[in-house]
Amino acid sequence: MSVLIIIFLTAVAALFAGVFEQGKFSRYIGILGLMIAFYVSFLPELSFFNQFQHMYEFGANAALFTKIAIVTTILIFFIAGFAFSNHRNHQSELYALMLFSLCGGVILFGFQNLVTLFLGIEILSIPLYVLAGSNKTDLRSNEASIKYFLMGAFATGFLLFGVALIYGSSGSFDLYTIHEFAINNPKNLMFNLGAILMLVALAFKVSLAPFHMWSPDVYQGSPSLITAFMMSVVKISAFFAFFKLMTIGFIGINGEWINIIGVLIIITLFLANVMGLAQSNAKRMLAYSSVSHVGYLTLIFYGMNSLSSYNLAFYLFAYSLATVGVMMCLIWVEKLKRETSYNAFKGLAHTEPILAVVATVSLLSMAGIPLTAGFMGKFAIFAQAIDKSPFLVLVAVLGSAISIAYYLRLIMVMFFPKESSFKTSEKVSMTYNIVAVFIIFALVAMGVFPDLFAKQFGL
Repeated sequence: MSVLIIIFLTAVAALFAGVFEQGKFSRYIGILGLMIAFYVSFLPELSFFNQFQHMYEFGANAALFTKIAIVTTILIFFIAGFAFSNHRNHQSELYALMLFSLCGGVILFGFQNLVTLFLGIEILSIPLYVLAGSNKTDLRSNEASIKYFLMGAFATGFLLFGVALIYGSSGSFDLYTIHEFAINNPKNLMFNLGAILMLVALAFKVSLAPFHMWSPDVYQGSPSLITAFMMSVVKISAFFAFFKLMTIGFIGINGEWINIIGVLIIITLFLANVMGLAQSNAKRMLAYSSVSHVGYLTLIFYGMNSLSSYNLAFYLFAYSLATVGVMMCLIWVEKLKRETSYNAFKGLAHTEPILAVVATVSLLSMAGIPLTAGFMGKFAIFAQAIDKSPFLVLVAVLGSAISIAYYLRLIMVMFFPKESSFKTSEKVSMTYNIVAVFIIFALVAMGVFPDLFAKQFGL
């Protein structure tokens, strides 16, 4: 809980820093606070917070996923100076809202109670409704905010209805009491219905098809840095909450929901990859790519073992690094061209080779090409699931093969255009280049030496 308090105080400080120099210092306050929080996440939790363990516990898994989310947020803050350069009058609010949203994510990593789960989801989501519409002059941004809010409220209704049924049948909000009830009463109709309603609500939050319909429009309409935050940090938080709820609270009735998960995986992988092929806009393609990755991630529910949490963390970190890598390239192109179509990227490699390389390595990692972190992440999850459901793994492999086509399309445009569309003297900043080199190194190093991930996060 120490980490949660530090991030919250950092968010408050970043917000009030807007009084001075129009929020000029908010980004630096945010980075400093996140670095302190990252350091504290390696330390033992203070005994004072033991009294809250029935609601929130900062255990080993919570610490690991918190570190991943913090590192990803730090990278996003480093590239935010350029991305938010047109938000001169309200930068501090944007940084503060991202930090408040991260607070919700940290709560989701350690929730022990369905009330805490609900609070975490709402604290994670409510700032995002504002952030999605922060580009006030863009109608797409306004649409994204309204659509995200309406679909978020709809999903919250499912979640609360499910929580009510779970409480009505088990008599408790505690995750481990619910776990015991599920084992002893696997055929309780009210309990099973509540579990399925909560599954549907969290499928909305992580954008599993067919509950994904909000995500392409929201991701495309939101400011690109906010899209990067939603596709990485928010995805990490929501999916871990989904994973923890289903594998602890509802593991006793997994026979009732595992087949539903399987159907959702098939729909997600088929629909997202086919729709990704059909896109002519790089940002919308990445939105469908994000949906497809949820399909691969959801295979974690098959063949559960002692390494499942670690495999999930590795995949999410690799995916988040790749997301930041390709989105920082997209942000720079969008600033210059005012668009994110494939044509806008023509000849990028000739003008900014480092940006083109980080985007390429990131896309190859997303596709699961060997010697990248994405390959090792997919391999671990597929290897875990293959004994329990070889058919779903086959579907996932075919989905990965399809995805290579739309990733390569963007790479080809950047490196092998008929003519370059970049005629500008503006150069990428040193900060941008440093972040790009770090992401390239991390994705390749984790692909070649996957144990580096465990060593760097104190495992």
